[in-house]
Amino acid sequence: MLLHSLEHAFTDSIKIFPFLLITYIILEFIEHKTEDKFNKIIEKAGIFGPILGALLGAIPQCGFSTAASNFYAGRIISLGTLIAIFLSTSDEMLPIMIASAAPISLILKIIFSKVVIGIFFGLIIDILLRKSDIDHKVNMGHSNNHMHDDCKEEESFLFSAIKHTINIFIFIFIFTFVLNIFIEFIGEENLSNIILNKPVIGSLIAGIVGLIPNCAGSVIITNLYLSGGLGFGAMMSGLLVSAGVGLLVLFKVNKDRKENIKILILLYLIGSLCGIIIDLFSNFI
Repeated sequence: MLLHSLEHAFTDSIKIFPFLLITYIILEFIEHKTEDKFNKIIEKAGIFGPILGALLGAIPQCGFSTAASNFYAGRIISLGTLIAIFLSTSDEMLPIMIASAAPISLILKIIFSKVVIGIFFGLIIDILLRKSDIDHKVNMGHSNNHMHDDCKEEESFLFSAIKHTINIFIFIFIFTFVLNIFIEFIGEENLSNIILNKPVIGSLIAGIVGLIPNCAGSVIITNLYLSGGLGFGAMMSGLLVSAGVGLLVLFKVNKDRKENIKILILLYLIGSLCGIIIDLFSNFI
C-alpha cells in the first residue's frame, strides 16, 4: 500500500512539474521587475489603500503581504489596507490551479471573490476605526522579505523560479503521498464526508489550515479542493486567510503582540465567516 501510494503521488506530482516551472518563471520575472513600483503605489494610496491593496494583492506573489506587514508596522498603511491585502493574496493557489489545468472561469471566480471581499472588509475596517491620520514620517528602512522570505535580491528570477518550483513540488509530493495513504485507510468517500458535507466545520477547519505562515496553507487547501476533499466555501475560507508569510513577518516587525493576535483573529473570523456564508448561499441556488 505504501509503495502504491508513493508511486501514485510521484506520478501525480511529476505531471504538473513543468507547468509549475513555467508559471513560476513568469511570476518571478513579474515580481523582480514590478515589486518596488507596486509597493510605492500601496504606500501612497491613502484612503484608497484597501481598494488598491486588494487589487495588487491579487497578483500572485506573496511579496505584497510581507511588504504590507512592514508598512503597517510603521503605520504607513492602515489596518484596512493590511487586511485587504491579506484577504486577496493568492500565494500558491494560482500556480497550482494553472498547473493542474483548472478551468480559467474557476480561477477568475476565486480571484474576483477574494478581491471583492478584501475591498469590502478593508473599507469597513477603516471606516469603523477612522484611520485617517496615518503617520507617514516613520522610516521603515529596507525589508529583505522577498518571495517567501527565502530569496535574496541578487538571485536571478530564473534561479529563484527553479528553487521555488522544486520547493513546492517537494511539498506537493509529500502532501499527495500522505493524502493517498489516508484515502487508502479511510476511503475517498469517507475522507470527503469529513469536511465536504459539513459546510460550517469545513470552513472553520480550512481557516485554521490557511493560517499556516508559509506556502503550506494555500498548497494544502488548493490540493484538497482539487481532489474533492473540500467544498468551495471551505476552500475560500482557507485561501482568504492564507497570506503566505505575511502574518509571520507581522509578528516579527510589529512590536505590539496583542495587536498582532487581534489581527490574526480578525483575519480568521472574516475568512471563516465568508466561507460559511458562501456555502449557505450556494445551498439556496
